[in-house]
Amino acid sequence: MHQSKQLRRAILCVFATGIAIPTASAVEVSSGEDYQLNADLELAAGIFTSDKSYLFDTDQDGAQWQEGYIKYGLSGNYSVRNDAAVYGAINVLSSGTWGDGDAGGFTTGDESNTDLEDAYIGFKSGNLLPFLGQDGLDISLGRQDFAMGNGFLINGDALNLGEGLNGGGFDFDRGGAYWLAARKAFDKTALARIGGDTGLRSDLFWIESDNKVQADTELTGINLEYVSPQGTFGLMHLKGLNVNEPYAQALGLTARDGQDTTSLRYQGNAGVAPLFLSAEFVTQDQGDASRKDADAWYMEAGWSFEQQVWSPSVNIRYSTFDEDFDPLFFGFNRGYGTWFQGEVAGNYAGPFNSDTDVLHVGVKAYPAPTVAVGALFFDFSDTARGSGSLDSQELDLYAEWAVNDHLFLSPLIGFFKPEKRAADGGSQFQDNDLNTYAQIIAVISF
Repeated sequence: MHQSKQLRRAILCVFATGIAIPTASAVEVSSGEDYQLNADLELAAGIFTSDKSYLFDTDQDGAQWQEGYIKYGLSGNYSVRNDAAVYGAINVLSSGTWGDGDAGGFTTGDESNTDLEDAYIGFKSGNLLPFLGQDGLDISLGRQDFAMGNGFLINGDALNLGEGLNGGGFDFDRGGAYWLAARKAFDKTALARIGGDTGLRSDLFWIESDNKVQADTELTGINLEYVSPQGTFGLMHLKGLNVNEPYAQALGLTARDGQDTTSLRYQGNAGVAPLFLSAEFVTQDQGDASRKDADAWYMEAGWSFEQQVWSPSVNIRYSTFDEDFDPLFFGFNRGYGTWFQGEVAGNYAGPFNSDTDVLHVGVKAYPAPTVAVGALFFDFSDTARGSGSLDSQELDLYAEWAVNDHLFLSPLIGFFKPEKRAADGGSQFQDNDLNTYAQIIAVISF
């Protein structure tokens, strides 16, 4: 079964995100000497507008839409001996999209859904195994979120499509809220975290998705880290085990069955407090001949001027992705620009985590203790195809404001300029004029 190249491009650029602030709140409903039970609540909403449309030929030039979700349930822990504890959670999530649907056509504005999100149980060792450190063994099973490193390869199962791509016997709908992407839990997991907060530690994991846009991918992996005051060095290997064959064929993801992905990364300050360094190199051996073996890597450096007015910081990053590189479960991790680069490019106009070189410059400052402002510039070079069809630039201006203990707001305005229109191989329909895009996100906690 075959889907168009346009659909495959669409899937690769789907945005998976969450605001880089605390979004979950827990209220204690019962406790005792050896247990605690909490009521969990997470609530977010967004308003979005784009002057232009992407990826799908439509008479509608631009879109205005709204998204929202509420996540609610129970979590708790029960202490045994030596500070060891059993913990777990069960949460339900309701989400929806209204208006025109998003600018990429992944939602139509008619989506809503309520379904189970988290359902897991775990055990932390406390001081029971002192040679591993405090909570040096953490084992958990069930339906839960899972991220590794800074989200370059794994940052939850957070691709949240609506009805926009449905048809031909395929159903990708997860209830909308495409940008907010509240649904992050993998359907099945078995995780073991071994080691403390410093020195040598490791993660062993098996995860299985029930997300059709990920072709229900199943994989296993091992992560080794060395954590020091100068930074964290990591080495990870992933092995693809299985996919949903009809969806994998439609999306060009059959190579995930048997795929081997190895990552080497570093993040830290090398002992220099104002310095920020981050880098990752990934090599990928595909599971079949539908994709070529591929590499991807990035290098980033930043500097914080903490003694200056507003404590500004500057970051510069270069990333490159081979043509057949599969970005797997990448997602929003450290803030805007990781790992969906550019609010328009990363959400709607890409793909930009495959077959692309990206230069990024970001600045951020703090004019008040509860306010941050920033600017992000991206230059995208679609060089591997040779056509440069997706060459483009983007500038995003944003703010983050903790209004009070219960309300967080983040407005953003973006300007995206593609070199080519869709008729010439680009992704923006109607023309290649400058697109003005805006959004405001609100997060409420109690």
